[in-house]
Amino acid sequence: MKYFPEKLSLKWINQAYNNNQLTPYELADEIIRRAENNKDKNIWIVAPNKELMKKYISRLPPKSRDKPLWGIPFAIKDNIDLEDVPTTAACPDYSYTPKKSAFVVQKLIDAGAFPVGKTNLDQFATGLVGTRSPYGEVHNAYDSRMISGGSSSGSAVSVALGMSAFALGTDTAGSGRVPAMLNTLIGFKPALGSWSTSGVVPACASLDCVTVFANSLEDAEKVNEYARGYDKECVWSKEYTEKGMKLPEKIYLPLKEPKFFGDNSEVHKSKWYSSAERIKKLGITVEYIDYQIFYDAALILYEGAYVAERWADLKDFINANEDKIFPVTKKILQSGGTEEKTAAKLFDDLHMLQYYRHKANEILKNAVMIMPTAGGTFTRDQVREDPIKTNSLMGLYTNHCNLLDLMAVAVPENTKDKNLPFGITVFGLADSTDLVLKTAEAFLNTENIEFAVCGLHKKGLSLEWQLTELGAEFVESTVTAKAYKLYKLNTEPVKPGLIRDETGIGENISVDIFRIPVSKLGNFIDNVKPPLSIGNIELNDGRIVKGFLCEEYALKDAVDITYKKRF
Repeated sequence: MKYFPEKLSLKWINQAYNNNQLTPYELADEIIRRAENNKDKNIWIVAPNKELMKKYISRLPPKSRDKPLWGIPFAIKDNIDLEDVPTTAACPDYSYTPKKSAFVVQKLIDAGAFPVGKTNLDQFATGLVGTRSPYGEVHNAYDSRMISGGSSSGSAVSVALGMSAFALGTDTAGSGRVPAMLNTLIGFKPALGSWSTSGVVPACASLDCVTVFANSLEDAEKVNEYARGYDKECVWSKEYTEKGMKLPEKIYLPLKEPKFFGDNSEVHKSKWYSSAERIKKLGITVEYIDYQIFYDAALILYEGAYVAERWADLKDFINANEDKIFPVTKKILQSGGTEEKTAAKLFDDLHMLQYYRHKANEILKNAVMIMPTAGGTFTRDQVREDPIKTNSLMGLYTNHCNLLDLMAVAVPENTKDKNLPFGITVFGLADSTDLVLKTAEAFLNTENIEFAVCGLHKKGLSLEWQLTELGAEFVESTVTAKAYKLYKLNTEPVKPGLIRDETGIGENISVDIFRIPVSKLGNFIDNVKPPLSIGNIELNDGRIVKGFLCEEYALKDAVDITYKKRF
């Protein structure tokens, strides 16, 4: 039976192809199997199927450098056209079948990638929660009680659950970033116009972006390389000069504490402050600014006359099909056609917006701003109870972005987190992709892993230096769950051996917790010799951390010291 990783990456797929361990058809079969196993999560509108994938795989020439994305599977949000496959925008009565693919989709196919299916979304891309679809509420990848984020919900979850190596979403007010946070992904939102929106159902056409979800920043950058480009048929398309990657001169953080919400607001607040500490250690000047002008700019999208743009694009269909539209979606869209949304009001908003853009351009020159991607999350039940307020809160730190002509990348606070994921977003000016990506890369390189040690690696003992020289920081002294035994091993030098006791007579073993930079962990692991190994250790409070464990063969001539206070 072939091995497939839990999540797909361009690197793993390419290695498997190059080593003749995998074919695109075999990968397609695994994607279909995974889609069937996750059917209850409502990820797909057009689910992965052999007929669709075979159409594109069969056209692939022999692998070559001319097709840099050769055999890479990707998912497409179902408000983006794929040739001969219906586009619904999550409204069956709106459905049409395009005769050609969206410009961006075709560019990726031309680079060798193959589409696997069309993903579910908040209807007409109106929402940040992932629950507003007649095709079902998209479940969070890791906890089905929780929202997946929207509107690009299905696209994000398809990547998180290994049904695509990357997925296209769209982003008008945060739809390419919020789902990234909630499903532990990278969410790359390019500058307005740098990716064509030809073949995309408009939400607010002047603000819409096609975006990408990926499992790594490297993969997102690779997709950006082949998706971007000027499209003469797209009136919103712009030409940007690519710059070499460099760090910004300054990073701005919010002066006032961001608002956190939901049942786990304290957890998310803690993760934000941990992220802020990492940011301050990047070696870049950090300053604090009042976020208020960004918040005020964001209000223009839904509380001002700007929402009339959404109504202008969809009013004829909605007026003719009112009973076919989700009530909350209809309410939001129809608000753009109310009497107070006058031309005078729109120009007032546009002039105010120009002021905010000018201020943002002054602030972010050679700099970036970092905010929480979102201040929390909700259960799907909570969203049903109050769909407007919960959705609004999810967009507190996203809605300003396209209005101010910024680009952004959302990155996880912890790339392995499946329990209440949290993330930050790095914002920059439209021509600052280099600054934003380099800052995101630097932040990810500071990611830490909590590691449990016993014996001479504990704080103050003779081998602590092996941790501190890697930049590890002491966190706390604690104990394991009452399920472990500790042995004095017959090794030179003498070492402790921690082992989980499955007989039920284990004890709480004293351990120290250090945070080790993930980027340095490989150097540390190289020095771990048998009979010691690294595995999962359960702490007394239920947390699971990495740490030293012992292989059982070494116990035959070891001494049980479980009940001694110290090694």
